Amino acid sequence: MKPKFQATRDVIIRTAKWAEATKFYSSVLGLPVTLKNKKLIGFEAGAFCLYLEKGKEHGPVFEFLVPNVEDAKKRLLAAGCAVLEEDPSLPRCYIRDPYGLVFNIGQASD
Repeated sequence: MKPKFQATRDVIIRTAKWAEATKFYSSVLGLPVTLKNKKLIGFEAGAFCLYLEKGKEHGPVFEFLVPNVEDAKKRLLAAGCAVLEEDPSLPRCYIRDPYGLVFNIGQASD
């Protein structure tokens, strides 16, 4: 069975300049904070939720939820995608497709 990819409203930007980015999105753009911890802050942006994550930059990341991350990862690799990063403990997997789009696949809740 093919995994069903369901887009979320989440867009993740990872940056080493987390404090500056946080100030920009909250002060300059005036986006309300919806979540905040030591490594992640979320903003409500209307059509999507923007998350800033501390770490090495790799461009904006969209998110898809799937019934089984491992099955989806295998299917994507067979189609020419590359794994950029993964964390089986969450589970999640950052993928770059053959056309340059980076997205996260995460486990859909039952």
